[in-house]
Amino acid sequence: MKRWLRITLWVLFAAGVVTVLVFSQQTQEARSMKKTDMDILIHVTGENAFLNEHELYTRLKRRGYVFEGQMKKDLKIGAIEKFISAMTEVKSVRVFTEIGSGWKVDVVVRKPIARIFNRYGETYYLDEDGVVMQTSPIHTARVVVVSGYLKDRPSSISVPDIINNDSLKSIRKLDDVYRISNYVCKDPYMQSLIGQIHLKKDGDFVLIPIVGGQEIIFGTANTDKEVNEKFRKLKIFYKEAIPYEGWDKYTEINLKYDRQIVGKTRDNNEEEN
Repeated sequence: MKRWLRITLWVLFAAGVVTVLVFSQQTQEARSMKKTDMDILIHVTGENAFLNEHELYTRLKRRGYVFEGQMKKDLKIGAIEKFISAMTEVKSVRVFTEIGSGWKVDVVVRKPIARIFNRYGETYYLDEDGVVMQTSPIHTARVVVVSGYLKDRPSSISVPDIINNDSLKSIRKLDDVYRISNYVCKDPYMQSLIGQIHLKKDGDFVLIPIVGGQEIIFGTANTDKEVNEKFRKLKIFYKEAIPYEGWDKYTEINLKYDRQIVGKTRDNNEEEN
């Protein structure tokens, strides 16, 4: 077979393949899509799922991103991804089409570690990365509660931004809240013990345990090193002193002093450990 004939046949074959692919793509884009063509994957760490497949689909439908009789060419992939990424409970999202009529939404949901009630009566969550999350009318997370003289609003910038800005560190308390609640969240023993973190007007944090009637005067939480050291002392006290003295002996446990713990008993005596 002559060379020019082989080249001609290959060109015709390639043109035929392209024509079939284009025709197939046009056919798929012109076909009405079904709800089953959409594949939603929600990735959640822990038990606090602030978003599920049904709720996400409902939000997309309410905003007009999915609708009856929708064709693939009507999909606004970029706009859908931007809409989902703006949800405060979403950590990351990818939206993409697949071969045929299918398309996929892949979402990673944030993990809350603390619920905050500020001095203005507002409430919101703080996630494991120090990012503010809005509350949900249908989901409640079982996390440590933070209350008291906290001025940070739900629109506050994230903790990493505060930590990296010296002027913000002096007027914000959200980074201190994060250091304490993040430790509690990651330590199984403290997670089972501490139920509430309260910020006093003088700037001291007070921890309220789930068991026992005492208050734990934590003081400041300016650095991770300070927080780790105070919790180290607290765990020693609970593991070595409480089993012998009992849960009800102390009304106050003070961690503010360097290298010691001061416990106040119910008869107002102070004991150093």
